[in-house]
Amino acid sequence: MSLTIQLFENQHIRTAWDEEKEEWYFSIVDVVGVLTDSVDPTAYWRKLKQRLKVEGNETVTNCHGLKMTAHDGKKRLTDVADTEQLLRIIQSIPSPKAEPFKLWLAQVGRDRIEETIDPELTIERALETYLKKGYTREWINQRLQAIQVRKELTDEWDARGVQKGVEYAILTDEISRAWSGMSTRQYKNLKGLKKENLRDNMTTLELVLNMLAEATTTEISKQKAPATLSENIDVARAGGKVAGDARKAIETQTGVPVITSKNAAQLNQVVTDLLEGAVSDTTEESKDK
Repeated sequence: MSLTIQLFENQHIRTAWDEEKEEWYFSIVDVVGVLTDSVDPTAYWRKLKQRLKVEGNETVTNCHGLKMTAHDGKKRLTDVADTEQLLRIIQSIPSPKAEPFKLWLAQVGRDRIEETIDPELTIERALETYLKKGYTREWINQRLQAIQVRKELTDEWDARGVQKGVEYAILTDEISRAWSGMSTRQYKNLKGLKKENLRDNMTTLELVLNMLAEATTTEISKQKAPATLSENIDVARAGGKVAGDARKAIETQTGVPVITSKNAAQLNQVVTDLLEGAVSDTTEESKDK
């Protein structure tokens, strides 16, 4: 796990990123300190944990400890919680600071939080969410089409008996390797991503090629009707190869790599710079006149 410090209202919260599970873990004591302003958040959490255990709260039972750097610089075992566990613990803290969190949770729940991180979970809110994030309408149109293509692929996998979770991930990785030369995790690492959605951080051309790979995989699967995971892997590789060949042809013609390390924040900054540049140019032209 990689340990980092994150800020909440200018206060430090120790966190750990589990790359395998793609999950953040937060120091509960740090969060308690932020929400309660307690002079002794460790004692506060100890008492709260005891009360929750007596009430039979499984959240506390499922929490585990990680060694994190304390204020004195020494590594000590610290209770941590993932996002879902943390939200449940926050609901048990009678603090004015926690109330906004509780009200928000009551309205939207954990699903809405995940929708904010990954708009693919709800197509109805996708357009509005992407616009708020600063994406162009042209990119959004491609992204929404990519969501549909992905849905058609997973429907086909369901029809072939592919299991959600591990087998979905295996096939997705095979498609990714065949067209981009990287697994999904390697692709994310290239762009400096953790839990963010990879497709949300692709350029238009990356999105189009990924769509081609997945759409081709769907069509080949319909024709060959794979019956085992091994056969589905062969189909995934074949579908991905079609897009991989297209990528190589594009790179030969342009002399520029299709795959970029830039993520959404960097790509959107490029758009912002272009717009600001255009406004500046227009202003200068007006002055000249």
